[in-house]
Amino acid sequence: MVTGIKVVDLLAPYAKGGKIGLFGGAGVGKTVLIMELINNVAKAHGGFSVFAGVGERTREGNDLYHEMIESGVIKPDGEGSKAALVYGQMNEPPGARARVALSGLTVAEYFRDQEGQDVLFFVDNIFRFTQAGSEVSALLGRIPSAVGYQPTLATDMGNLQERITTTNKGSITSVQAIYVPADDLTDPAPATSFSHLDATTVLSRQIAELGIYPAVDPLDSTSRILDPRIVGDEHYRVAREVQKILQTYKSLQDIIAILGMDELSEEDKLTVARARKIQRFLSQPFFVAEVFTGSPGKLVDLEATIKGFDAICKGEYDHLPEAAFYMVGTIEEAIEKAEKMAKDAA
Repeated sequence: MVTGIKVVDLLAPYAKGGKIGLFGGAGVGKTVLIMELINNVAKAHGGFSVFAGVGERTREGNDLYHEMIESGVIKPDGEGSKAALVYGQMNEPPGARARVALSGLTVAEYFRDQEGQDVLFFVDNIFRFTQAGSEVSALLGRIPSAVGYQPTLATDMGNLQERITTTNKGSITSVQAIYVPADDLTDPAPATSFSHLDATTVLSRQIAELGIYPAVDPLDSTSRILDPRIVGDEHYRVAREVQKILQTYKSLQDIIAILGMDELSEEDKLTVARARKIQRFLSQPFFVAEVFTGSPGKLVDLEATIKGFDAICKGEYDHLPEAAFYMVGTIEEAIEKAEKMAKDAA
């Protein structure tokens, strides 16, 4: 399933009929990423999409509804609509919030089984489902388990996740935003959902602080289908090469912080320069963030993504400044930006 988002398509590709988790702390861009996926995938998909807003902001739900009407995914008269929205927002009692994810899933199952459709199922936010379960559990007087969560945490999560599946009639591909309390991925709530997922996209505060959006951590994010038998040898090779360069850069950061760049060998200096270009090239302007960034959104196809990163890894663009790779779509745009920067400097 191609999303048009470079970092996702290259390093943690999504499988059709799979379960995808977007992990991140407060304010690193989970909702923006899920909105961009709705924009890129749901609009091009042509099938039905179901969005379950579980314990999140009412404003975001309202914005999404109006955006979908504007783009024609939802028709106000009901005829020809392609999306169903199910909400149990922050202001609802815990019973409603604990059940709304399951209600949304029932709608998705109906489209899959009765209409024979390939359904996209978006959930924002799975953590709030767990949180609501823990509130209900406390009201029922159950003894809490680790960190105050309900004793039935794994069962509740299993009940939800195991229903998201593909049958011979159709498929459900789910994208779930998962809030990570205090940026701690070992917290029981996000940790319980890890085992159910096919692809994990981890959003990192350190990357967001560098101003790189989407703030996806390329070394922490994983996908079950990043396998040469599925994605092909070239894609796999480029993805692993990118990860290798970024990992080398990460391990050199302590040396750079203490001794500076001058103490590195020539080979390491080259690796660091390429890693910084890759890091910036992994950023991309989003359609849903046009209002904030002022730059038009970019959708990059898989072939262009692989080609661009392959060329950077091979050193074909070592002569270009790293700023040219920031917030562009394809490698051609980066070259164009570099030429413009050179012209402006002259």
